Amino acid sequence: MISLLIHRMAASFGQLQNHTLELKDGLNIIQAPNEAGKSTWCAFLTAMLYGINSRERDRGGFMAEKNRYAPWSGAPMAGRVDCRWDGRDITLMRATRRQSSPMGEFRAIYTGTGDTVPDLTGQTCGETLLGVSREVFERSAFIRQAGLAVTQDTGLERRIATLITSGQEDTSYTEAAAALKAQLNRRRHNKTGQLPQLEARLAETQHQLEEIRRLEAQLLQLRRQAEELTRQEAALTRELALHDRWEARQKRQALAQAQAEAEQAAQLADGIRSQLLRERIPENDTISRLRGAIVNLETTRRSVDKARGQRDAAMKALLRAEAAVSESPFAGQTAESAQKEAQRQPPKQNVSRSLLILAMIWLAGALAKYFYPSFLPAVRPPLFWAVWSCAALAALGGQLFLARRKVAAWHASRRKRFGTDDQAEIAALAEGYVQLLETRDAAQADLNAKSATADALYSSLTSNEQGILLEVRRFAPTAYDISTADALLRRCAQRRQELTRAESALREARLRRDLLRQQLPADEDDVLPAEAPSGSREEASRRLEQIRTALGEARSAADRLSGQLHALGDPAVLESSIRDMEANRGRLEEEYQAIRLALDTLDSANTALQSRFSPALGRRAAEIFSQLTEGRYSGVVLDRSLRLSAEPAGDTVYRDAALLSAGAADQLYLAVRLAICDLVLPAEARVPIVLDDALANFDDRRCAAALRYLKETAKTRQILLFTCHSRESDFFAGDGEVFIQQLTGSAKQV
Repeated sequence: MISLLIHRMAASFGQLQNHTLELKDGLNIIQAPNEAGKSTWCAFLTAMLYGINSRERDRGGFMAEKNRYAPWSGAPMAGRVDCRWDGRDITLMRATRRQSSPMGEFRAIYTGTGDTVPDLTGQTCGETLLGVSREVFERSAFIRQAGLAVTQDTGLERRIATLITSGQEDTSYTEAAAALKAQLNRRRHNKTGQLPQLEARLAETQHQLEEIRRLEAQLLQLRRQAEELTRQEAALTRELALHDRWEARQKRQALAQAQAEAEQAAQLADGIRSQLLRERIPENDTISRLRGAIVNLETTRRSVDKARGQRDAAMKALLRAEAAVSESPFAGQTAESAQKEAQRQPPKQNVSRSLLILAMIWLAGALAKYFYPSFLPAVRPPLFWAVWSCAALAALGGQLFLARRKVAAWHASRRKRFGTDDQAEIAALAEGYVQLLETRDAAQADLNAKSATADALYSSLTSNEQGILLEVRRFAPTAYDISTADALLRRCAQRRQELTRAESALREARLRRDLLRQQLPADEDDVLPAEAPSGSREEASRRLEQIRTALGEARSAADRLSGQLHALGDPAVLESSIRDMEANRGRLEEEYQAIRLALDTLDSANTALQSRFSPALGRRAAEIFSQLTEGRYSGVVLDRSLRLSAEPAGDTVYRDAALLSAGAADQLYLAVRLAICDLVLPAEARVPIVLDDALANFDDRRCAAALRYLKETAKTRQILLFTCHSRESDFFAGDGEVFIQQLTGSAKQV
């Protein structure tokens, strides 16, 4: 009977929010795409069995488990596992009461009763149910794709020691060796052990004694050098003082000369100033202003010429416009009369009126004949009516003839005046005449404006010229025109420049005099030398600077050496300390050799234990590895650090795991992991095996071999195989002994 069988898991853990996962006895294949929660389910099972380390902190690129699997929804971390243990169904529950202790609240009850399972706490749950610690479980039965390799661990070493020694699981070679190495390193470990530190202090003390003797000799030499430099400094100081007195004499002579030059410059400046007053030369501001006004006159004169040119052009444009108006048939008319003239119509022939007159004449004759029979008595009535009608018709014809001649005469006059009697053409001539009138009026207005501008500019020019000449005549009565005034102003400017140069020379002379006066030494009672010193002042100054620099460096070095000697201490005390340290070094050397012997003895004992366990583990791993690779490899060996090598079938040369392909290396590591499960895990606990994408790098043939081996192993323990591929499900399709389920991308069960 399997000691531990997981039936169901429910989690609020990472991306899993109230999700459940049903499991069965034997081989369980859970297929899900990437990021669907496979690794999260594996981590959840470990957390439910062994809890979460609340003291773990994020460091570098590694995130603590409590932060990495915090529920995405923000809900508290919690979970439940229903399983069967020792023949009874139990329920494990973990919840989060405090944020600082995720899943810190633990309960284990018998399913369906609410009774607490005795001796099963949050700290002991995993080790009680599985019989191994968390470290042993994670390095044996919990197999990840990224963690297939076998690594050393004190918990795994204790478990191995239990199997091959007395059964005590509280002894670890690594821990014992670490304790002895700590004592060994305490006495000698690079520069941090007691012996290296003591030897370093001893060497340092001896070096101090040698340094004291060397520094004392250097200090004596520096003091002698400082005395010699002090004597040279005094001699050069006296030589520079002689240079100072000689330069003082030269400066007094230069001061006297500068004083004479300043007085001469002052006399020259006063003479020029008096002459300018007599000649009534104006100030520079007045000269500049008047010369600027003359320059502006030239600008105004050019503007006048330009304005007059524009006025003449406007006059010519006006004459052309007036000539165009005079040449028009409508010349002398206004625009309105021309438009009316163009709109006049020819006289009309009023036939109706003529007929009416004819009728009235004929009616008048009829009435006269009727009422006055004596009217034309000689003419008979029929003849009368015929004659009277002919007379009326003749009158009508004469009137029509006159009317037609009047219309023809009107058209002839229009053609003679306008060159055409077409009404539209005459109207166009009238419109052109109106435009000519507008052009003439615009030209007249432009002429008036430009004439006014030219007159204004000319008036301004003459006014400015008179103003300039009036102002110039105040100090130059002979200036009667602008050119003469300009020449006089240039001469005045030159005279003012002469005064300016004289005053500038006066200021420079006074400045030189004042500077020389300031440079004179305060004490004038010293006896001045009659001759200059033999050497140059620059050479003496350079040598004095070098000597003072060397003297300062010698004194600083002497002071520094004195401080170093004081800091190094008393030589007698140092010699006594050296004798004590040499005695301590002998004692520590004896202890170091004794601990070294104990560590070698412990290493020999561990080698014996490894020689008893490693062959068994290698043989079991070789059997599994041969099945996984279909007989391609026949042997597996492990060294003391669990470094793996594989022996190909028919070849006596072992190949290191690093030389294998990624798939073959994963198969080798999986074989060793499964061998460790068989040899290390307690047989009575039947610890479930969890594989998280452990077959991802296997090809299809070796994946099938691994699946067959896992199905056979699942007869004695529960196996949970999480995979992102469908080939595992396809391989066991229709196999009722394998429980297959698929998870969606959101980690919910389908």
